[in-house]
Order: sequence, then structure tokens, then C-alpha cells
Amino acid sequence: MGNTEAIQGISVVTTTWNEKENIEELIYRIHKTLQAVPHEVIVVDDNSSDGTLEVARRFADVAVDKVREGQTKGLLYGVGLAKYSVIVTIDSDLENSPEIIPGLVEKLGVYDVVVASRTLLPRFSERWAARLLGKKIGVSDFYSNFRAYKKETISDARLKGGETFGGELLVVAKKKGFKVGELAYKAPPRRSKPRIGGTIRANWRIIVATWKCLFIYIF
Repeated sequence: MGNTEAIQGISVVTTTWNEKENIEELIYRIHKTLQAVPHEVIVVDDNSSDGTLEVARRFADVAVDKVREGQTKGLLYGVGLAKYSVIVTIDSDLENSPEIIPGLVEKLGVYDVVVASRTLLPRFSERWAARLLGKKIGVSDFYSNFRAYKKETISDARLKGGETFGGELLVVAKKKGFKVGELAYKAPPRRSKPRIGGTIRANWRIIVATWKCLFIYIF
């Protein structure tokens, strides 16, 4: 486990919205991956209607619900509940591989924030964001929310952009002067009905979020 053996513990935070079919497996894989390290799994449910929260409460260390406000606020809310100084954020749809968490955390010996960057970005809006903002931040996958943070990088963040799908959290860390790095990985196939919406809607929402993040980065 390398550098993960020396840390106090890891708080893994995920947000959910109608992820009943996935959340048990995700939590199981996180626990299995981090079994040699003190850790906790925190689930912040965004007012699911399918019973996700009830399943999460059976398997997670912390499972809470809140008014639906989007992924970015949900992640930040979960960070506020974390008891450990190392935070890992991960999507709940099984498109992120919990098994590479130790590799992400190990890189915190060099960086303050480490992004698990997908080797293939399927949406043109994500590729555009990588060129526009990713280069400024120092990552090739700006909208990957599979990340490891030193807690102080984002614990006092005050969001200005509303829903930016986690993008603003990277901008906040960079503007504070923290070092941002990445770990490339091959992501599993994207599911047919992503939470962000279909192709046209998803691309439009990401484009809007990118302009918000660019404005925040500059000003």
C-alpha cells in the first residue's frame, strides 16, 4: 500500500442520486481495497427516490440525505463530515475503480490534490474543458471527480459557481497555491443513462460549468 500505510486514515466521499443498484458494490470494493488502512465511507444522498439511502445506511460508515443541490455541493458537504485528513472523492456509478485509491493517495506525498484522469474522454465538452482549463490546472481530465485531496485544500471552500460537477473544487485548490497532479487510468465503460443527462444535455451543462470555472479561475 506504500504511502497509505503511514497516514492516519482515509475518508472516501461519494454522492448518490438513485444509485440503489450500485452503492452496495461500491462500498464493498472500497472497504476491500482499504482494509489495511483506517478509513470510512461517507455517502451523501441527493434526495433519491429509489431507496439508495436505506441501502447506504446498511453498508456505509456515514450515510446522510440532503436537499438536492447537485454533485459539487454534495461532495463538499461530505468533506465537512470527514474525520480523516485525507479525502478521496469518487462517483457512485461504478465508472471509477476503487482499486486505484491507494495509488492516488500515494501521490499525495508529492501533490496536495491528485486527479484520477481518464485516458479517454468520451464527451467533446470534456475534451474542450481539458484544453481550456485542464492545462491551467495541470490535469488532462478536468471533470474527473475521482480525486484524492489533503483535506485543507478544500475544507473551507465557498462555492461561487453553483453546480460545476466538481470543477470549482479544483479551481479553488489551484488558486490557493496547492500542487495538483494526476494519475492516468483506463475507466470502465460509461453507463447508458448517466446522471448528468443525455449527450446534448450533458455537453451543454459541462460547457456552462466550464465557463463558470474559467471566470472563477481568472477572478
